[in-house]
Amino acid sequence: MDLTLLYRGPLASCDYDCPYCPFAKRRDTPAQLRADRAALERFTAWVREQTGDRLSILFTPWGEGLVRSWYRRALVELSHLPQVERVAIQTNLSCRTEWLAEADLDTLALWCTYHPGQTPSERFVDKLDRLTRSGVRFSVGIVGLPAHLEAAQRLRANLADHVYLWVNAAEGHTYTDEQAARWTALDPLFPFSRHPHRSAGQPCRTGSSVLSVDGEGTVRRCHFVQDPLGNLYDGSYRAALAPRPCPLALCDCHIGYVHLETLPLYDVFAGGVLERIPAQAVLIDQT
Repeated sequence: MDLTLLYRGPLASCDYDCPYCPFAKRRDTPAQLRADRAALERFTAWVREQTGDRLSILFTPWGEGLVRSWYRRALVELSHLPQVERVAIQTNLSCRTEWLAEADLDTLALWCTYHPGQTPSERFVDKLDRLTRSGVRFSVGIVGLPAHLEAAQRLRANLADHVYLWVNAAEGHTYTDEQAARWTALDPLFPFSRHPHRSAGQPCRTGSSVLSVDGEGTVRRCHFVQDPLGNLYDGSYRAALAPRPCPLALCDCHIGYVHLETLPLYDVFAGGVLERIPAQAVLIDQT
């Protein structure tokens, strides 16, 4: 069976204090961190045992995972398992990067987000350069707030041409056509993010070949639909796997709408859906 799993454990702390994020500078207690570590190790052990499946895994923690040693170890271990086709994580890239030398870079990839004001742009770009030299697959992006436009333009100018820069529409923000054009000049795929997608009743891969898993092993079709399908660890989720239409009116997050069958994004990101890397080089207008 081919499955894509979006794992989100209880970790909810981050080392950044972005004003647009509810988890900024939140601290997990030692007990919460131990629980998150135990949950991740249980998930990793489950993946290790699935020798008859073909798995792709994206970690989408509410907090920053890579500053925690257990996330780095899990990514390295999972990258070497023959049943894991791809393992990726969303990260602010504040962690050290030397650990990546232990991973299978044909399998591991990073989804990196730049947060202006949280780290000097030079330091962030230097880390990206090191990733490139090390052969790490990654995409990099930014939240499309008006105050971020100049920083995004500088970032694009300092990236290698082959590196895709994605832009997430800021939650609750409405873009004029002129504003949207500026962001689209940086990310030709920004129009997919600009407006929420009408998804009610539309076919979606979630619940069939794409699943959300939490720290308890509860399986849902995606992060945004709360109805459980079963549990990962007792295998009860398997009987619930089936094509099903989306029950929500709108889908406005990339990790959700990328799986809508009404959109062409599986072709756009073929081979790089989890890490958000387009199949072909995206032409960037840097004028």
